[in-house]
Amino acid sequence: MALHAVAQEYRQQSPLVFCLTNTVVANFTANVLLASGASPAMTDLPGEAGPFAKAASAVLVNLGTPSTEQLAAMEEAVQSASAAGTPWILDPVAVGALPVRTDFARRIARQRPALIRGNASEILALAGRQSVSRGVDALDDVSAALAAGRELAQQHDCVVAISGQSDAIIDAARTVLVHTNGIGLTRITGGGCALGAFCAGMIAVHNDPFEAAIAAHGFYGLAAEKALENSTGPGSFAVAFIDALSATDPEELKTLKHEELNHA
Repeated sequence: MALHAVAQEYRQQSPLVFCLTNTVVANFTANVLLASGASPAMTDLPGEAGPFAKAASAVLVNLGTPSTEQLAAMEEAVQSASAAGTPWILDPVAVGALPVRTDFARRIARQRPALIRGNASEILALAGRQSVSRGVDALDDVSAALAAGRELAQQHDCVVAISGQSDAIIDAARTVLVHTNGIGLTRITGGGCALGAFCAGMIAVHNDPFEAAIAAHGFYGLAAEKALENSTGPGSFAVAFIDALSATDPEELKTLKHEELNHA
């Protein structure tokens, strides 16, 4: 896999990523996209979401702080994206812990997202399996969610990404673990949510969503490692991470530590 080439295409094409995301992380998500080389669009108004999704390079649906109006806009955006062939990404934040978003996520996942990205507890819950979480925080390990991830990938013909100490990228036939030190991202708000938007941009520029998701997680993790070295706490890490996304060279993905697992 030429992962560095995916990141180079991302920088060259500057994809327009339409984010229907949560109010807590919208600013950070937009800055992540800008710093990494993409163009963010942030709106969740019904009547505008459909046309925006049709024009965008990719769409992110993040369920962090859903409202009735936003859920309607998300449904409109997904229908428009599907009709236009625009890849869309589902981030099922806190699914399993809260009923409205859980029902919505399970229903909308049937409309074939290119990628479902979440933590282990969210992936387990979306697949209808028992999970343990504390709000948006996972209490399950990535390894415990691998089978659920494969099930979702096969059921919805999509890629599934499970974030954790090592990130798992899964499709119907393959599982790859990406090894980076992303501990700093767990100490700020929006680290995972912004990753969903970054994945959307990578998928927009590459015809293999599986490879694009690996490249996205690898690049993001390498930037997080740099930020950790150049910060003294969570506040300075957040700023250093934005800088690192801009400074990281796609060629650095050639040294990414990752391994493919055999499907049982």
